[in-house]
Amino acid sequence: MHDAPHAAAPDARPAAPHAVRPAGTHADLRTRLADLDGSGYRGYRALAGRWDFPGFALVVDHVQGDPFAPPSRMRVFRDSEASGLPEALCLPGPRAEGLACRIARQFAEAAGAEGGGGGPGVPEASSGPGESRGSDLSITAPGQEVLPISAVLVAPDRSVEARFTVRLPGRGRRIDGRAAARLLLEALPRVVDAALDARAYPSGDLERHALVNEDAHALREQLRARRLVAFVADGAVLPRRSGVDERPLEGAGVVMFDSPASLRITLDRPNAGPVSGMGIPVGVTLVTGGGYHGKSTLLRALTRGVWNHRPGDGREWVVTDPDAVKVRAEDGRSVAGVDISPFIGKLPGVGEGESDTRSFSTANASGSTSQAAAIVEALESGARVLLVDEDTAATNFMIRDRRMQKLVPREREPITPFVDRVRELHREMGVSSVLVLGGSGDYLDEADTVLTLDAFHCHEVTGRAREVAETCPTGRAREVLSPCVLPKPRILDPASLDPSRGRRAVSVRARGADRVAFGSSELDLSAVEPMVSVAQLRGIAEAMGWIAVGLRSGRLGGALPEILDAVEAAMDRAAGEGRTPLDALGRGTDGDLTGFRRHDLAAALNRLRGLRVEGVE
Repeated sequence: MHDAPHAAAPDARPAAPHAVRPAGTHADLRTRLADLDGSGYRGYRALAGRWDFPGFALVVDHVQGDPFAPPSRMRVFRDSEASGLPEALCLPGPRAEGLACRIARQFAEAAGAEGGGGGPGVPEASSGPGESRGSDLSITAPGQEVLPISAVLVAPDRSVEARFTVRLPGRGRRIDGRAAARLLLEALPRVVDAALDARAYPSGDLERHALVNEDAHALREQLRARRLVAFVADGAVLPRRSGVDERPLEGAGVVMFDSPASLRITLDRPNAGPVSGMGIPVGVTLVTGGGYHGKSTLLRALTRGVWNHRPGDGREWVVTDPDAVKVRAEDGRSVAGVDISPFIGKLPGVGEGESDTRSFSTANASGSTSQAAAIVEALESGARVLLVDEDTAATNFMIRDRRMQKLVPREREPITPFVDRVRELHREMGVSSVLVLGGSGDYLDEADTVLTLDAFHCHEVTGRAREVAETCPTGRAREVLSPCVLPKPRILDPASLDPSRGRRAVSVRARGADRVAFGSSELDLSAVEPMVSVAQLRGIAEAMGWIAVGLRSGRLGGALPEILDAVEAAMDRAAGEGRTPLDALGRGTDGDLTGFRRHDLAAALNRLRGLRVEGVE
């Protein structure tokens, strides 16, 4: 993302366009570009400031130093009269969020058409955002999910601001003023008219995006009162086109979701009215069935159900508790001072006074220790639901059957398998679990609800599962030796969070679709779900820089949950001040950041190699 000392400034604010130093009119800009034509590339810096066009203002915040540097950062601002946005759609909250994402996608499409790049309708190599690739004009737009974004800000007064980048044209290291004039004075106004004018959209299009997002938000808010962890609407389309294309699968063979009658409930939507579907209750839920019948597809939809989805995605009415966290085994990851003793007892070869599982640290975790750490870390950040797929779980962590209990005595096995803790987690801590299991019937004894997927059709088979459990007892013994107690939150050592690199005090950035560079370290987040875009990694990277500067300066302190609270509070303050929540991070005018959850940020911090903890609170 950035290599900049201001990347973690706590009070970074975007300058309002009217407050930016005026540079002139669009006619003055044309003259300026003509004068600059053929001069050295750094002459483009004379463009910084505000340029007033008919119907909008262009603000040039940063000009690239040479043709190969990161592109120039700019903003356009349109007032309420020019935008034509309906006041009812600009209300702060889900409506404005859905509207902003729609505008960002439209801007990306229009920019792509001008520069030959793809828009959000053309998938990237990953399922990331729809940036107009190969285009001189580029904006970061969301994909299928609707999240807080920094690219577009819709204000309650119906004004709208879009933040984008421009690769200013050159001939070698000389300014190409004519090409720049075509780009900024011809192409850009067309893009602005296509994206920032409500009259350019099909009738009802903006309303649909705003109101669908509000309805999805309302569905999610009903879950806890109804004692549900998730809801999947009848008619939802869960399969995706591919592992790298999050758009819905199409064709005659697509099976739309149909709820089992025993779990069908009706929830209310403030705009579209009642909707029926499957409510997954709190407790322990097993999702079973044969291979390739849709178990993991359902779990993937639930995992991404913590975010809203755009109209037409097929998962608009699939919502999950926002504090659901998917956990998995992750061989080779680092772990810093995590109390995994509820799952892993004393390890062989660890003597008295040495590091043990009550404060477990390693640079190379095994499958079982990494999954145990992931669960404890999720609980520390406030998870209420654990999502587990047997395909990515450690077998020896999930289950130890009767035969293995006979072969390897309990006193020689440090692992307390998850099957012996899953019910206790719900009973004692209120943490539910949804598990995809096709090969371990021992969990039937622990399940409150059992679903089976048969050719993508969902059935509830709880009664039949209990009959099977009674008639075919496993004979295994429970291996719990002590109660499961929520570990105390850890206190991070500020000295172990060093975002500097070389002469740069703060160097944080996203590297590809699944890695974050933090100072001299690189974090692999490929196993953290649901990461939905590179822009989300950028947001997390900026938050990590913000935390590091805050801890090292003494502005932040306390245990990890308190630090996560502080990040959320800063973002809430930014939103309350009429900024995007992400303006609390970075420079305050960045347009390439996307929202994230506290759990996602915690997962990144927990994977920082070299992280140390000072103790517990």
